[in-house]
Amino acid sequence: MIRFFAAPIAAIALLSAIAGGARAEEFDSRDIMGGGPNFFRSGANPVPRTTVNYNGAYAPGTIVVNTSERRLYLVLQNGQALRYGIGVGRDGFRWGGVHKITAKKEWPDWTPPSQMLARRPDLPRHMKGGVDNPLGARAMYLGSTLYRIHGSNEPETIGQAVSSGCFRMTNDDVSDLYGRVGVGTTVVVLNN
Repeated sequence: MIRFFAAPIAAIALLSAIAGGARAEEFDSRDIMGGGPNFFRSGANPVPRTTVNYNGAYAPGTIVVNTSERRLYLVLQNGQALRYGIGVGRDGFRWGGVHKITAKKEWPDWTPPSQMLARRPDLPRHMKGGVDNPLGARAMYLGSTLYRIHGSNEPETIGQAVSSGCFRMTNDDVSDLYGRVGVGTTVVVLNN
């Protein structure tokens, strides 16, 4: 009886392995950057989201950005936090302070600020929201600053210092955070 089921199970396992291999061959970064079928696949994040113990002095619901760690924490109850990997500002563009989320947008449009255009005149003057937009799937605007916590069409930059001061997250992570916080949420940026 066991032999009767062994062959079909082995065949299913082989087909799954072949299909899994085909899926791996089909995957490339354009699936994430360009919104392909793997756009929200969690495996795309080089720094996985996780719940950690957190002993900071911040109230639950506060976002704490630690630029030196290149991590963003959403403080939870009972001494815990959700930890996300982020991309931060490159040398000369990191900053610190306390702000509030003043706006939230899904698939936001992007208009590079004049300071960025002065450095990069090749950039478009405006881009409609969408999968090719560098702000990604969601954006949370920080006070009256030019900075945002936003998604990215370059997930390989998570954990690195490459932005002009904004905090980049994978589209999966920024969508998760976006659903957990509201306008008025305090954001503490630690620049050690």
